[in-house]
Amino acid sequence: MDHNKALGKQRQRRRYRVRKRVRGTADRPRLCVVRTLRHITVQVIDDIAGVTLASASTADKALAKQVKYGGNCAAAEAVGKMIAERATSKGVSEVCFDRGTCKYHGRVAALANAARAAGLQF
Repeated sequence: MDHNKALGKQRQRRRYRVRKRVRGTADRPRLCVVRTLRHITVQVIDDIAGVTLASASTADKALAKQVKYGGNCAAAEAVGKMIAERATSKGVSEVCFDRGTCKYHGRVAALANAARAAGLQF
């Protein structure tokens, strides 16, 4: 089997496995992580109402000045701090972590640890 096809199947299985357990409610919304090569994006989502409560990304103008390159752990930590600040300003203190197709490693782990250190609980 082609290596890229195998990786795609692994990502798809991982996505299904993670998403079948993680649901965002008004009390405990979902913290959804999207990771690309150049950027990392995070959203706090209430799935029942279908509303995004807060979001942060390395592509935001506020973070683009602080971070030179959005595809490293330092940028992920900055995004984690920013999403924690924005979520707590909206009254959200607890979230459930949705890593999607990403492994809990590297940038995703750095983002999660920074968000925990800034006050989010998950």
